[in-house]
Amino acid sequence: MVIVDTTMWIDYLRGTNNPETIWLDDELTHQRLGLTDLILCEVLQGIRDTALFAQVRDELLTFHLFETGGKELAIASALNYRKLRDQGYTVRRTIDCLNATFCLQAGHELLHRDRDFDVFEKALGLRVIHP
Repeated sequence: MVIVDTTMWIDYLRGTNNPETIWLDDELTHQRLGLTDLILCEVLQGIRDTALFAQVRDELLTFHLFETGGKELAIASALNYRKLRDQGYTVRRTIDCLNATFCLQAGHELLHRDRDFDVFEKALGLRVIHP
């Protein structure tokens, strides 16, 4: 399963052309794609138009949605944050830490355009799609 990060959905919905959005467009019907509840929240928070909100919500809910949260993911994410910090890396956003840790624990790949995930790939072995 490939988890598609918020950064990708935003680029894709805006019609931005980059290697990742082209990959996403090509693989929409060929790959098993999913997102976390946190990603869904982030994407929907950025939509101001009510009709577009409902349309995007309905379209995103056609993909596999993983519910995250709970103490296990919170503790594992905090431990990963600490490991990275001890190695000299700073992750800027807690949600990125949660999503990366979720992918690491579940063995999912991640499609993204966010430098915070690069340290998870480099230091912790996060599997990332590189189109």
